[in-house]
Amino acid sequence: MSTQIDPRGQRFAASVTSVVLVAALATAPGALAVTLLSLQAALFATAVALGVQRTPVAAVYRSVVRPRLGPPSHTEDATPPRFAQGVGLVFALVGLVGFLTGVDALGYVATGFALVAALLNATIGLCLGCEVYLRIPTPLIAATTRSTT
Repeated sequence: MSTQIDPRGQRFAASVTSVVLVAALATAPGALAVTLLSLQAALFATAVALGVQRTPVAAVYRSVVRPRLGPPSHTEDATPPRFAQGVGLVFALVGLVGFLTGVDALGYVATGFALVAALLNATIGLCLGCEVYLRIPTPLIAATTRSTT
């Protein structure tokens, strides 16, 4: 049985991610950029490990934003967004490696890719990582799920 989530929460989270990543790029390379990218990587890792509905951003959405919007018109499976957070984590970590090792171009490109994906989700509701997840052959997903549980 899959967990169902409010898709508006994912757009809210993508908006927060976009702001963090814009700030990281605006201050890169430097300590503040590394700190912001590390924070975003930690948020991505939390979503992957605990689920997208158990992150600090999700808690803010549930307690502050959703009460003002009312109940969602529909819910969605949490698995594709969780996978998408894993993709974001990879890009954030590659960005961190780039900035920390002085390969700033790598940091800018990886962080930029993560930002584009977050902006697409925040502005038009297109979750690129979710789309990738939905195109993975079902037997591969089942084998991966069995090996990690």
